[in-house]
Amino acid sequence: MRQPATTTDIRRDLVGLLPRLRRFAITLAGETAAADELVQAVCLRAISKGHQWNGEGRLESWIYTLARQQWADDSRKRKPRPAARGNVTDIRDAIRDRATVVDTDALHRMLAEMPEGVASIFVLIDVEGHSYQQAAEIMGIAIGGIAGQLATARLHFAALSGHNPPVHRY
Repeated sequence: MRQPATTTDIRRDLVGLLPRLRRFAITLAGETAAADELVQAVCLRAISKGHQWNGEGRLESWIYTLARQQWADDSRKRKPRPAARGNVTDIRDAIRDRATVVDTDALHRMLAEMPEGVASIFVLIDVEGHSYQQAAEIMGIAIGGIAGQLATARLHFAALSGHNPPVHRY
C-alpha cells in the first residue's frame, strides 16, 4: 500500500480553502445565503468523507467536486434558482471606471446572471487557475465543452464592460 508523499489534514486544509470554496459556491448557488449553506454542507461532507481522499491531485479539486455533487443532490430538493436581480447599469459603470471599488455583491450578481455552469467554469479557470482538464473533472463534463463555456463567460464580462473582443475570421 502506497502512502501519500505528504499528509493532509482535511480539517486544517479546508479552512484555507474556505474563501475559494465560497466563491465557487456562489457561482453554483447564485446568491450568498444559499452559497453559505452549500459551503457548510460541503465542509461536513468533506470531513465525513475525508477517508476517501487519497492525497493525489489537488485537494481543492476534490472539494470543488464535492461542492458540485452536493449542489446537484440538493437541487432535487429545492425550487429552481431565482433570476438574479440587480442594476446592471451600475455594474457596467463600475467596470468601466477601474478606480471604483466594485461591491462584491455586484460581482456575485454578475456571476449569477450567467447561464448555469458558465460562471463556475470561469471561476475555476480564470480566477482559481485550474486547467481545462481539472475544470472538466470538477464539473463532471467533457473537456470539449469547457472552451465554449469559458468563451461565453468572457464575452459576458466583455459585454458588461463595454469592451468588444476582436472577431477572428479564419
